[in-house]
Amino acid sequence: MHTEVETTSSSSPRNKTEDAELKFHIGEAKLNQVYISTEDSSPIGSSLSANVVTTNTSLPHPLPLPPPPPPLSPHLLAPPDADDLALFRRAAAPHTTSRLSATPKIAFLFLTNSNLTFSPLWQKFFSSHPHHHNHRLYNIYVHADPAAYVAAPGGVFPRARFIPAKPTRRASPSLIAAARRLLAAALLDDPLNHYFALLSQHCIPLFSLRFTHNYLFRNPTYPHRSFIEILSDEPNLRDRYAARGERAMLPEVPFRSFRVGSQFFVLTRRHARLVVRDVRLWEKFRLPCVTEEPCYPEEHYFPTLLSMQDPNGCTGFSLTRVNWTGCWDGHPHLYTPPEVSPELVRRLRESNSSYVYLFARKFSPECLRPLMEIADDVIFRD
Repeated sequence: MHTEVETTSSSSPRNKTEDAELKFHIGEAKLNQVYISTEDSSPIGSSLSANVVTTNTSLPHPLPLPPPPPPLSPHLLAPPDADDLALFRRAAAPHTTSRLSATPKIAFLFLTNSNLTFSPLWQKFFSSHPHHHNHRLYNIYVHADPAAYVAAPGGVFPRARFIPAKPTRRASPSLIAAARRLLAAALLDDPLNHYFALLSQHCIPLFSLRFTHNYLFRNPTYPHRSFIEILSDEPNLRDRYAARGERAMLPEVPFRSFRVGSQFFVLTRRHARLVVRDVRLWEKFRLPCVTEEPCYPEEHYFPTLLSMQDPNGCTGFSLTRVNWTGCWDGHPHLYTPPEVSPELVRRLRESNSSYVYLFARKFSPECLRPLMEIADDVIFRD
């Protein structure tokens, strides 16, 4: 176009009016060419100036684009649990092991906000096998509330992984988050962790480690199943469901899918990954309660999630025995030293079905001495 215009203007002289009209049309054509070339450019920012300069170098350069705004500070972009979410994403990713023939392990997950008073009893539990190869059967992980002073226990617990922890509070989503941190840490730490047992500082073992390991990994009745209590007919279930608002749990959790159960469980590796991978239900259960009565999300999140995702992969019962007789303010019966006896241990082991209980709670710290006195002859004599 540029050459054509110059040739035409040199072939026959024109008056000033004709020259002005010609220049107007040329300018209009060039401007249209610029608009056409920029309409199809993407992204708009850097391509706009490039198209203008390339298409018509005789036009003035456009004004420079303003500089981009400075990036937001990371703490403004990140939600409060951003570090948890990053941890959960890593833990939920598929992991392979080159030691498929090695002995699978139990990950013991201690969730505590006080001293591990019964660590001497657990020390006996972890070293109760005469061949001293027990370290190949387990790993220990501890989530100790940083808001409370928790003394480092002795014995085998120096080998335990004290994971990065956050404050926890009863009847709040913080207990769910803490359990998920423990699961994620154990998933990432050792691919041989195949079962994950959540315990508290008030829990005690009822059998030896060898018996516990064989029960989980060589159980013909419940092979590769998660041992988690899942109940759907509790009398206060409707009130618990509506504690965040009548429709707050919808559409992700309809009332017909809402479940309750003990917060202490033994999960398979597959279900542990399912828990740390979850986002949809966690966003619902982390909502605050708006009623006067507490909604105990830690008793609902895990059984609801696993019941919705894989009900056939769960037994529906827990392996941790608890006595709700005479409970108060949501707390189970607290055993005291006069109650500790060989008969109590045998009674706690038994269930009204074909399974046995492997752990029990809730014991006062003063129970340590009488428990240690019967440990070798009763508790760890399978």
